[in-house]
Amino acid sequence: MTTREALQSRLERGIAALGIALPDDAVGRLLDYRELLERWNTAYNLTAVRDADEMVTRHLLDSLAVVPFVQGRTLADLGTGPGLPGIPLAIAEPAREVLMVDSNGKKVRFLREAIRSLKLGNGRALQSRVEEVEGSFECITARAFASLADMLGWGGHLLAPGGVWLAMKGKHPGDELAGVPAGFTVEAIHALSVPDVEGERHLVVIRRG
Repeated sequence: MTTREALQSRLERGIAALGIALPDDAVGRLLDYRELLERWNTAYNLTAVRDADEMVTRHLLDSLAVVPFVQGRTLADLGTGPGLPGIPLAIAEPAREVLMVDSNGKKVRFLREAIRSLKLGNGRALQSRVEEVEGSFECITARAFASLADMLGWGGHLLAPGGVWLAMKGKHPGDELAGVPAGFTVEAIHALSVPDVEGERHLVVIRRG
């Protein structure tokens, strides 16, 4: 079995365990993305995760775990880094427009190359600080780049009325809930089980009134 075949098997098992349905070409594109990330990582240091198996679990499957909670036709992934969870989410739902935002120039250069080489017609990359981004999005994802209060303080203006903010966290963020600003309501906190990933994972679902 080649390395790619072994990684494909691991990815497919994980997707089955998550219970999500993806387009027919999604697994191949996810593996292409992982290879591209690994290649660029040697020169640009985009992620501390360097092991191929861990990239599948801690990057791809961890991102895909939130698929059941994503809604709407427009999504902004704030503080996306090298495209997590933005690129897996764009691959998972080609009809959804996904804007990936990061202030780091080399990460955004990688994102633009990934969007081009993966032919992600629904993906866009923007180099910007979160508070300077303009627009309105039905769904926003953010992967633990700040406290809930700071996330919403910097990027809350981007969430459309009735939209949902998905904050991906490690441990349960109970101590952060009091800081959620007026106009936003914490609807649920889900404990996520990501196949082959140890440690706590939580998803905070926040609705804008």
